[in-house]
Amino acid sequence: MDSQTSTPGTATVSFKFYQKTVVEEPEFTEYIENVTVPAGRNVKLGCSVKNLGSYKVAWMHFEQSAILTVHNHVITRNPRISVTHDKHDRHRTWYLHINNVHEEDKGRYMCQINTVTAKTQFGYLNVVVPPNIDDSLSSSDVIVREGANISLRCRASGSPRPIIKWKRDDNSRIAINKNHIVNEWEGDTLEITRISRLDMGAYLCIASNGVPPTVSKRIKVSVDFPPMLLIPHQLVGAPEGFNVTIECFTEAHPTSLNYWTRGEGPIIHDSYKYKVESSVGVPAYKTHMKLTIINVGSGDDGIYKCVAKNPRGETDGIIRLYVSYPPTTASSGLYTSESHWGEGGSNNIGYGNSDATRSNYGQDKNTRYQSNLNEIGLSEQKSFLDKTQNAITGNGNSPGAAVVSSADSDANCAVAIAWLALLPTLLIAVRGEVCASFSLSIC
Repeated sequence: MDSQTSTPGTATVSFKFYQKTVVEEPEFTEYIENVTVPAGRNVKLGCSVKNLGSYKVAWMHFEQSAILTVHNHVITRNPRISVTHDKHDRHRTWYLHINNVHEEDKGRYMCQINTVTAKTQFGYLNVVVPPNIDDSLSSSDVIVREGANISLRCRASGSPRPIIKWKRDDNSRIAINKNHIVNEWEGDTLEITRISRLDMGAYLCIASNGVPPTVSKRIKVSVDFPPMLLIPHQLVGAPEGFNVTIECFTEAHPTSLNYWTRGEGPIIHDSYKYKVESSVGVPAYKTHMKLTIINVGSGDDGIYKCVAKNPRGETDGIIRLYVSYPPTTASSGLYTSESHWGEGGSNNIGYGNSDATRSNYGQDKNTRYQSNLNEIGLSEQKSFLDKTQNAITGNGNSPGAAVVSSADSDANCAVAIAWLALLPTLLIAVRGEVCASFSLSIC
């Protein structure tokens, strides 16, 4: 602006006035928020700027040194990246959009204004990934011999790094070794020393990192061992005409082939004479074998074998069956017409209820004697064998089954010899020598 002042006879003076406009530089108005997002989701990062003027805003991935966008233009060839801005915002905000976030997208993102001295600020994108178990690097189902050492592996990826724990599928405890038993084990590897059949079963590898879902892998451990037999009663007896059941318990893996034979004879099958039963126990490597001999007679006594075979080996067990017979004469001292199988007083030996007659014996011939349950099928009678044994051992009041175990035979032997001297009529009642019936070799 010009100004002139003059008076007559004086010089003229001119003034010029200049107006200077100050332009503010752009600056950030807010910090970029750090964001955590699961892989596969969409995310946006905002950068707010004021006084942008003719300057431009750019987005960069700092760790990858990659320019992603400049102003409204996408520079990267990544189709998942886009940019928008809010024109109506007082402080214009530029948004970086990342769709279907991948784990490699994590890191620092830089918003930059292209001033003479560039202005920048950072925000962090954290990408979390749920755990994933890598089957190719993890153990599959395994079969080992009993007594061997095993090592189970479980490899998992994810962000953060997953924690791996081991548990048994049935919630039983894990025997790391004989002296170290735990409810669960933490680590990529589970090692078991001198594994036993009790360790057989399914193991769960469970991977978790706080990002749902938690995942698991089921690994089945099979422990092979040769068959073993448990025979509760190796010496079994029953009265003539009754049914008797003998039994064996087997343990084997793989599951054994189980069968019965008569001595060294052929395999016994179901028939009018025999009933063969087998049931799987818990755990599944246990089997209960039962053989019922129907209407026991004189030709049924002798040796019976239970046999178990599998690829790891073979074993068998022997059960001796003997048949006892009812008294046939009143003069024997063990049987009278008035008190057949009667309840004994102080001067005789009892064999059941006082009102049980010999006809009862014939009517109940099909009653089963079961060695495993220590039961006799007669509703209110004791077996002739049991009373004979009670007479020998002096325990006339003890109820029992038609069973004599091999563990008792030696102890009974000495007592039997004494009773033989005192009760010669007992030999007549049992139709033969008691020692022979009990297979007592020292008599």
